[in-house]
Amino acid sequence: MNVLNGYAGLGGNAKYWQDCNVVAVEKDSKIAGVYKTNNAKHKVIIGDVIDHLLNNYQDYDFIWLSPPCQANTRMIRSGRNRKPRLPSLELYELKIFLDYNFDGKYVIENVIPYYDPPIHPTAKIGRHLFWSNFDISDFKMEHPKNFINIGTAKGSEHLKEWLGINYEGNIYYEGNHDPCQVLRNCVHPKIGKHVYECMIKSL
Repeated sequence: MNVLNGYAGLGGNAKYWQDCNVVAVEKDSKIAGVYKTNNAKHKVIIGDVIDHLLNNYQDYDFIWLSPPCQANTRMIRSGRNRKPRLPSLELYELKIFLDYNFDGKYVIENVIPYYDPPIHPTAKIGRHLFWSNFDISDFKMEHPKNFINIGTAKGSEHLKEWLGINYEGNIYYEGNHDPCQVLRNCVHPKIGKHVYECMIKSL
């Protein structure tokens, strides 16, 4: 089975995937480096997910996409110094594209947004919503206490241990000064494994 892991991040979601050939696409080279270290058998491409998807979607049997969620999260609505910003509707564009062009199985993951999703998700697991063309059964996953508010170097080490993702120091990207943000972006490997197994059962 050929699998595309798009917006791959650190690769927590794919840590326990078995019996498949995974191509991971991630635009940040530091993040992609950690992905490769923790998922040595996967091919990692540093580049634009949309370009890769449009040119290669037909080569895959299963596609997992986790587009950026910061513009949709409820966190951007809190705090007196936060300025209003447009939400990102990219995940809905991706779903429509896959629905009308892709013959395989797919799942798009994002956080629970501050607005009512214009396209109803297939499943909700913890803080994640999933849009897919297969059924995803319920799954319980506990998060560390005050998960969303952890923002220290010590906290990042705790999250690394919880996720089973190893790297030295901290990673910051796109002007973010929170050493935990890149880790909070991860789908826990156990959730990724559960969704993957639901996909396999649907074949």
